[in-house]
Amino acid sequence: MHVVVLGAGYAGLTLTRLLERDLPSDVDITIVDESPDHLVQHELHRVIRRPELAAEITVSLPAALDRATVRVARVEAIDRDARVISLSDGDLSYDLAAICLGAQTAFYGLEGVPEYGTPLKRLSHASRIRRRALAVCRRDDARIVVGGAGLSGVQVAGELAALAREEGSTASVTVLEQLDRVAPGFPANFGRAVRRALEDCGVEVRTDATVIEADAERVTLESDDAVPYDQFVWTGGIRGPDALAGDRPTVDGDLRLDEHMFALGDAARVVDADGDAVPASAQSAVREARTAAENIARLVDARSSESAPLDPHLETFSFDSPGWLVSVGDDAVAQVGPAVFTGRPAKTLKTSVGVGYLSSIGAARNAVDLVSREFSSESSD
Repeated sequence: MHVVVLGAGYAGLTLTRLLERDLPSDVDITIVDESPDHLVQHELHRVIRRPELAAEITVSLPAALDRATVRVARVEAIDRDARVISLSDGDLSYDLAAICLGAQTAFYGLEGVPEYGTPLKRLSHASRIRRRALAVCRRDDARIVVGGAGLSGVQVAGELAALAREEGSTASVTVLEQLDRVAPGFPANFGRAVRRALEDCGVEVRTDATVIEADAERVTLESDDAVPYDQFVWTGGIRGPDALAGDRPTVDGDLRLDEHMFALGDAARVVDADGDAVPASAQSAVREARTAAENIARLVDARSSESAPLDPHLETFSFDSPGWLVSVGDDAVAQVGPAVFTGRPAKTLKTSVGVGYLSSIGAARNAVDLVSREFSSESSD
């Protein structure tokens, strides 16, 4: 039997490690990703200001895995009827598979936004944003605009404001959000604290600001207001992977797309066992991977054993977040239960979560380096 995991983000890597532990040794496991490395996406924004962090948030897939085959290739198409995946280097058949390809930046057909708005999904994007920001910061009255005030946009804006301050620049940073508050989709008290943290680090926040187009010099809003810029970063939304034609298929709490395929993480719209839409986030992806691993193990057992039912009962995923965390420049905002806090406690909690995740994927050295760097940073404040 052959189990294939497509994508090595939070969902894909966590799922593969669990399958290595839970599946019999005679079951072949393959993980497919365009890169031989796993990227700790929730720390990517920090590379804008601290490029040396790139090594700490990059984890070798072969080093993180035990017996799974790592295939470095791009997923181009999936034939679910034939159970064949078309890759950039050939075809791959499967008995069971999981789509964990993550999401890509959505531009919504807005004219000029893909050409002029830099996204943040890869290390190369972070490097490009940094290079441009350093050049812009040398100008008088420079203007940096970030489209989107979700968690990614908040973190990018905070890093750019801190970078400008470190460079002794007068560059302004403005974040545009089409809805009426920062961090929409998250608890209101958390969003209010995030907005205050942004404003405290010098970021101008504009809500009810819907972008309709951009050119090389300005972003135009639905209100006909034009926002001039010297640098434009776009974090305004997500879409599905190219292999799914940009779609994010909807799956229920068992995460099953069909009899042989699962979908989880940002690549899917997950409706949990309680009927609630699950937010696209790292913590959602990791927890969904646990449910997917259990269900795949049950199906493997059923199809390998004459005594097991062919259609076993599958576990269903329920999402009840313990809280949320976001970095805002040198600050952080955390919500645990109803309590929202900032400052050193929030930063310490965010570091501990990052260390815990790195340790969970076998990247102990990266975790130690992260703690050491954070301790050094705290000592120098």
